Amino acid sequence: MSEQTPPRRAGARRPEQSRRAPHGWPHALVAVLASLAAMAVVAGLGLWAAGAADLPGGAFPSVVAAVVVMAVGGSVGLSGDAGMIAETDAGLSVLPLSVSLVGALVLAAGFLRPLRHRAVADVRELAGWAARIAGLWVVLLFGLALLARHRFAIALGDGPVGEIGDLLDSSPEVGFKTDVPLTLVFGLLWLAGVLVVALLVSRGAPLPARLLRFQESVRPAAFAMVFLLLSYAALGLVAGLVVAATRGHAAQTCAVLLLGLPNLVWLAFTLGLGASWEGRVDGPFGLPMPRVLDEVLRTPADSTLSLRTLAEYDGRVWWLLVVAAVLVVAAAFLMAARSPARMRAWQHAAHMAVALALTVLAVCLLAGVSAHYGLSLLGIGDLGGGLSGLVELRPHLWQALLLAVTWGLVSGFLGGVLARRVHRRGEVRPGA
Repeated sequence: MSEQTPPRRAGARRPEQSRRAPHGWPHALVAVLASLAAMAVVAGLGLWAAGAADLPGGAFPSVVAAVVVMAVGGSVGLSGDAGMIAETDAGLSVLPLSVSLVGALVLAAGFLRPLRHRAVADVRELAGWAARIAGLWVVLLFGLALLARHRFAIALGDGPVGEIGDLLDSSPEVGFKTDVPLTLVFGLLWLAGVLVVALLVSRGAPLPARLLRFQESVRPAAFAMVFLLLSYAALGLVAGLVVAATRGHAAQTCAVLLLGLPNLVWLAFTLGLGASWEGRVDGPFGLPMPRVLDEVLRTPADSTLSLRTLAEYDGRVWWLLVVAAVLVVAAAFLMAARSPARMRAWQHAAHMAVALALTVLAVCLLAGVSAHYGLSLLGIGDLGGGLSGLVELRPHLWQALLLAVTWGLVSGFLGGVLARRVHRRGEVRPGA
């Protein structure tokens, strides 16, 4: 009888363990709904501050849905229709990273919550929990993609183009709609990226036994990179709120903070490392903030955006170099302090170089901008007359990656040296 007792006890512990670490559909639904709701609130507030609440035809919910879809990597296409006598051409490729960041943080918290207080997790357990979230994510994202479509009429104005349009009864329209299959594919990739990063960053999240040997080198570096990016976002938020409170245009500034804060501050991060970008601004559209970016890029041909070109308009941009140096070294120190004490400085340098290069690569891929719109009516107004616009911003990728590796090697070595006297969690000092 005594030999049969342990199996019954083990079986009795299984329901208790499942209650401690819930992985059911209700918990997955809460995590997904909370993430999408947070993104919708941030997108709605940002669009409202930008004046989108006044869009005709009850377009506001569709625009909010489109911004959320774009925030998770979805494909929203622009289209125009001006009849037989006119042509329109439009395109948009930009990620509202403020919305993306909020959604990622909420979703990561919901994903990790049932996994707390665990040392090791089975591969099947993690895969099942992630699959539940992914299944609900696809369903809800499909609904958002269907909602994200609308058409707007374009006013031609009082000039010659407007007179011709009135004479010929032509009413140009531009609209947007979601490419549903591409949206679901990229939305799943975005979800996978968020869940993987969440597992890598969280020290308390369990990993499968086969991956435990990688956590000493990967998790501290991943946590340091998230700390670095969030630090830039926090500094940008404080600076933006100060600008909104002291320099007027509070609504426009809040719109930028709620929709594109990481787009600007992570761009500033790469510029502080010495990287350069290339682009152009033409027509009535432009970069929202700060004005110096618009001044550098508003040229007939492509211009280079770097610390040097920005300093020609405002010498204070050299502070971006100082901020980058302080935060990158701080991230390297944090990485070394969370790593085992037996690691040497050159190992910290190698880990930091790889991590910083991957981070800069992600920023370069996510922060680029490409938007254009053009209208031609009987050959009049094509690329002119306020009826067209162009905004492009793209990185010099290989230069940015080379600089990131260099900064990573130097800062990683320095952080490893500075962290030598730091007491690691779980480390026992000699004589203790």
